[in-house]
Amino acid sequence: MSGDPRAHAYRNVIITAATAGLAGLLFGYDTGVIAGALLQITPDFGLGSFESGLVVGAVPIGAVFGAWYASKFSDRQGRRKLILTSAVIFIVGAIASALSPDTLILVVSRVVIGCAIGVASAVAPVYISEIAPPDIRGRLVTFFQLAVTVGILVAYLVGLAFADANEGWRWMVGLGAVPAIALAIGIVRLPSSPRWLLMMGREQDAREALQRVRTEGPEAIELEIKEIESSMDTHEGTWKDLLKPGVKAALVVGIGLAILQQITGINTVIYYAPTIIQETGIDSDAASILASLGVGIVNVLMTVVALRLLDSRGRREMLFIGVSGISFSLFLLGLAFLIGADSALATIMAIFSLMLFVSSFAISLGPIFWLLNAEIYPLSVRSKAASAGTMTNWFFNFLVSLTFLPLIDLLSQTGAFWFYGVIGLVTLWFCWRFVPETKGRSLEQINDIFERRARG
Repeated sequence: MSGDPRAHAYRNVIITAATAGLAGLLFGYDTGVIAGALLQITPDFGLGSFESGLVVGAVPIGAVFGAWYASKFSDRQGRRKLILTSAVIFIVGAIASALSPDTLILVVSRVVIGCAIGVASAVAPVYISEIAPPDIRGRLVTFFQLAVTVGILVAYLVGLAFADANEGWRWMVGLGAVPAIALAIGIVRLPSSPRWLLMMGREQDAREALQRVRTEGPEAIELEIKEIESSMDTHEGTWKDLLKPGVKAALVVGIGLAILQQITGINTVIYYAPTIIQETGIDSDAASILASLGVGIVNVLMTVVALRLLDSRGRREMLFIGVSGISFSLFLLGLAFLIGADSALATIMAIFSLMLFVSSFAISLGPIFWLLNAEIYPLSVRSKAASAGTMTNWFFNFLVSLTFLPLIDLLSQTGAFWFYGVIGLVTLWFCWRFVPETKGRSLEQINDIFERRARG
């Protein structure tokens, strides 16, 4: 974004969005670190496939509760305060995980971590969308997903550093407190969401918040204040309001993408990348984590590409390109396992397929679900609707992470990945049928799209 002539004009809002986007580091670090830590936790605690899935799945099930908490309190306490709360909870959970004496304490600690991630993932993208100008909102909200990918990459590096250490997994999970501390320090310096302030009737505070993140003059800020006020309800929405026709039309998109983002199998790759690579013939823990590191690097680089394309090429086009790549890579990964373990060709195909999968996900379902889930709902119900999408996303994250290893036992590696590939084809149809183009439109204009859809 440094080459963009608008970057200097948008400097304050970019810094604000990047700081709030650090919430994604909590999500990404834990997602990535458990991949390496599980290689040591499994023999240390004598875990079977179900127990391993439970250790991994504890975070997404905790995140469901965290997202529910966000739906209750985001409008009452404000977006910024909840992001700070999530950072504090994550610090507690990371330290408790590192000190866990047995499987039960580890699972409970990871549920606590999940609660923090659920709050952060429900609130941070909404906060960024509410402070962002329409023409760069896509790339600013994608800062959240970029932080997720950076967190995964950092976690892989930490996993590599402690791969051969005695009980190195404790350091892996415990160091998750570091990004949480960084988020807590950064978030206290940010302004509250101007749209939330207006919903609370604090017009002057909203005006001052906009002045902190905009370089436009007073007239432009007054115009934005009036546009927001003219389109918003004056009351905090209820869960019943989600049944209004326009909101329901938006929820079809938000919840549909929440489910499809997960059941195309992304977390089977992120959580179990070292395990997948080992099963193609690489025996060393360190070597398998190193191969996974390449996946993490590709994930970051392609998310940077998405930052530059989402506001120029649009959401729909990037979804079509990315989801096509996801399906192809999954069928190719299944073929690699069909060829058989201990084959150099199978190992090369598996690593290439993983990188293609992650690249495709990083320019499409990865950032675009979080972006659309933050921008398509009316202000009065935005926190509840976005939290509903987030809860759904984390619930299906839990289901996929818990069932992946048993699914392999049932269908074999080839059958499992081909199953996910078919779901990718279903996702293509869903995007063509239901997802509108929202680039360059204000949040209020996006609401009008779904209101028109509801009216037929």
